[in-house]
Amino acid sequence: MDKPTPLTYRSAGLDLDLYDQTLAGMAPFLRRTHTPRVLDGFGGFASLFSLDFNTKLFARNYRHPVLVSCTDGVGTKLKVAALMNKYDTVGIDLVAMSVNDALCTGGEPLLFLDYIAMPKDDPALTRELIKGISDGCIEADCSLVGGETAILPDFYAPGDFDMAGFCVGVVERDHIIDGRKVAVGDAVIGLASTGLHSNGYSLARKIAFEHAGLKVDSPVAELGTTLGAALLEPTRIYVKALANVLANYPVKRSVVRGLAHITGEGLEGNVPRILPAGRRVFLRRGSWPIAPLFSWLQRAGQVTDEEMFRVFNMGIGFVMIVSRYYAESVVRQLEADGYPAWVIGEVRGGESGLAFED
Repeated sequence: MDKPTPLTYRSAGLDLDLYDQTLAGMAPFLRRTHTPRVLDGFGGFASLFSLDFNTKLFARNYRHPVLVSCTDGVGTKLKVAALMNKYDTVGIDLVAMSVNDALCTGGEPLLFLDYIAMPKDDPALTRELIKGISDGCIEADCSLVGGETAILPDFYAPGDFDMAGFCVGVVERDHIIDGRKVAVGDAVIGLASTGLHSNGYSLARKIAFEHAGLKVDSPVAELGTTLGAALLEPTRIYVKALANVLANYPVKRSVVRGLAHITGEGLEGNVPRILPAGRRVFLRRGSWPIAPLFSWLQRAGQVTDEEMFRVFNMGIGFVMIVSRYYAESVVRQLEADGYPAWVIGEVRGGESGLAFED
C-alpha cells in the first residue's frame, strides 16, 4: 500500500519561497521613503522611529508632542483597478486617505504601515501595490516602515485582495487645530479634489458599468479619457499644501481655525465635524467648478443634486476654515503651490451644520 503524500504548507495554499520573493520585492520601495529618523531596516518584528532628531542639516524637536493616529482603506475603487489590471496607483489612495485625515489636527504625518490581504502570493501584484504606497509616502513626506502581507486562500476568492493603511503623526499640543476657534465671519476655502478620490465607488460603478453599460476602456468625450482612467485617478495628498500654509501662518496667529478632509458623505457629512456649537457653515453654489466626472455621473445615473452632494466630494477634497482677513492670501499661496482653491463660503451663527445657498 502506497504511503500518503505528506502534507505541506504549499499544498494548503501558501508557498513560503514565493512569500520570500514578495518580501524581497518590497524592500527597495520602503527604503526610498526612509529618513534618518527611521532607526532600523526592513524585516524586523517592529519598526523604530525617532520622534526627536538632531543633525546640522535636519532637526526635529518637540516640547509637548501629541501623537496622531489614523487608519483607512481604499474600498471598492480596488474593483476598478482590477478591471483595468492597473495596480500602481491605488497605494497612493491608501496613503492619502489616512494622511489627509491626520492633517485635520494640524499634525505632521511621520510614518505609515500597510496591510495587504490576498488569496495567494503574487509578487508582481504586491510590488505594484507597494510601489504606489511608496509613491504616496514620498508625496506625504512620511516613511513607509513596515506592514503585513496576509495570504488567506480560504478567505478571498481568486483575483480578490484588500488593503488597509495606518498612519502615525505628531502635533505640538499648543499647535493642535480642532475647530474650537472657528468664529462667525470666518471664510471657508475649498481645495480641489482630483476626482472621486476613494469614496462613492459603489454608486459610481453601478452608474458606469450597470446603468450606462460602459467598460473601463470606453472613451468618454467630455472626460477627455477613458472611463476607467477617470475613475482610477489617485486621491490628492494635501500634506505639502497645508505645511506651506502653516509655515506662513503659524497656529499661534489663529489664521487657520479648522480643517476637514472631504471623504464619505461629502461636504455635508464632514465639515460639521469640526464646528463648535453655535457655528454653521454656508456654502455658495457655483463658487467652485464641478469637475466633468461628477456631472457625467449625475446625468448617466439620473442622480439628484442632494444625493450627489451626500455621496461624493463634488470637486472639493479638503476644506480650510480661516480668518476672513487672510482668506484671499491663503488661496493665492495654495494656487502658487499647485493646489487649485476657492473661497466657497463663510461661517455664521446658528445650529452646528452646513447649508447651501445661491
